Amino acid sequence: MEHDFRFNTLAVRSGQHRTNEGEQGEPIFTTSSYVFQSAAEAAAVFSGQQPGNIYSRFTNPTVRTFEQRLAALEGGERCVATASGMAAIMSSCMALLNSGDHMVSSRAIFGSITVLFSDHLSRFGIETSYVAPSDLDAWERAIQPDTRLLFVETPSNPMAEIADITALAELAHSHDCLLVVDNCFCTPALQLPLAMGADIVIHSATKYIDGQGRAIGGAVIGGEEHLDKVFGFLRTAGPCMSPFNAWVFLKGLETLRLRMDAHSASALELARWLEQRSQVKRVHYSGLPSHPQHELAKRQQKAFGGVLAFELQGGKEAAWHLIDSIRMISITANLGDTKSTITHPATTTHGRLTPEVRTSAGISDGLVRIAVGLEDISDIKADVETGFRD
Repeated sequence: MEHDFRFNTLAVRSGQHRTNEGEQGEPIFTTSSYVFQSAAEAAAVFSGQQPGNIYSRFTNPTVRTFEQRLAALEGGERCVATASGMAAIMSSCMALLNSGDHMVSSRAIFGSITVLFSDHLSRFGIETSYVAPSDLDAWERAIQPDTRLLFVETPSNPMAEIADITALAELAHSHDCLLVVDNCFCTPALQLPLAMGADIVIHSATKYIDGQGRAIGGAVIGGEEHLDKVFGFLRTAGPCMSPFNAWVFLKGLETLRLRMDAHSASALELARWLEQRSQVKRVHYSGLPSHPQHELAKRQQKAFGGVLAFELQGGKEAAWHLIDSIRMISITANLGDTKSTITHPATTTHGRLTPEVRTSAGISDGLVRIAVGLEDISDIKADVETGFRD
């Protein structure tokens, strides 16, 4: 019945199952385990013959409500909540790949994902090839007989590169591969990868799903077949979401579309303003007609999101000067907050990558990333203005 409702109704109502107390808000079940009425009932629940809660590492009513609500918003059959966005990616890879498998990833991804793929999964015999997110021919050339998964983040962090989800899904399926899409920057309020053919959607709920920088969490959404494997890994390995964090994310989902619309509108205005500044070499934001994938972004997104990056004349010195001159915007690498944030990707989010890898991803020393919050846009522009050198 939930899928008869529209997005904003699902964001507020989906997944809630009231207790006998008749509560209006969702309760937080702060319990590690659950009591059974008999040994027979315990055996039936543990064996899966009877539904019920066993242990909050993998069965908790508050977490389940969050999972059901996010699955409804993304149009997925099932969601598995995890301890962080990185835990969501790790759980998906460990559940769906085997030693000897190969995957193809966009090279334009969050720096920690590159470290996970290249430094850690490789130790278990899972190899990764990296390609430009928008070069479909490069994706196809990189696919090998043992390729099992394609991974893409669109829009990318921090360059706002856009990948064609429909085309990548068709390519992946023609080679019996899965397509995994990190939808963190858009959320289901702006983009629905599963509807475009993706098999799995990844979220760092820490970002826009929370929306106020309060809690860490992640999520994997997709079909029952694949998510059952992800759940099996989480049940055993334990990278689970806490009930309190799940409750925080439920509250975030209630205002998700309102916030994403506001973030997107202010980011577009800031991007247009930055393009007119002589101190700025280039602005990376898919809402600008100057963006190489602007038309693609218009087709597969409802708006362009709240994150943009721009390159300054003067390299690292100019970038650090601007950041150090800021009076209001928070200097932090997190994003998706009501408060605007600013960071220097080359020395923070992507600082663990080699200079060669950063260069191949387009992350220059003069690049600055801003995640536009919900402050008045005039105040945001005035704050950035203080950091420009004539």
